[in-house]
Amino acid sequence: MNTEFQPATDLAAQQSRIRGEKPRKSRKKTYLLLFVIWGLLVGLGGWGAKVYTDRLQQQMKADIATQTEEQLAHIQEQYKAQIGELQTQVSTDMKQLQTKIDAVNELLSFTKDSASNKTDNSNQLYTQLSEVTKKLDELKKQLDALQ
Repeated sequence: MNTEFQPATDLAAQQSRIRGEKPRKSRKKTYLLLFVIWGLLVGLGGWGAKVYTDRLQQQMKADIATQTEEQLAHIQEQYKAQIGELQTQVSTDMKQLQTKIDAVNELLSFTKDSASNKTDNSNQLYTQLSEVTKKLDELKKQLDALQ
């Protein structure tokens, strides 16, 4: 006797052939069901990837907007600081220039007064010195008020 051992599935298939039965349609349905499930998984994977990339894109946009706002605020602070420094420098330069102009005016008026023969030079000098001290006192008061 020549007997071969065959798995039960092959035996069932041989028996169904012997009886004249047609192959089961359940295999076609199974393949169809597997194909539909596979397609559904692929579709869900694609949709999930799209949702995830959209969320990442929105997060990146928000991060970039935040960084841009921070940089603009920093630049604005620097700009204001530079403007303040320039204003301080210009006002200091204007004060120095006004001091020089006042000195030249005093020198010119002293020269003009000393060129006149009608008045006493010492009296004119005393008058000019008193005017200068008055101006200095006024400037000190203004300086104290500013501080």
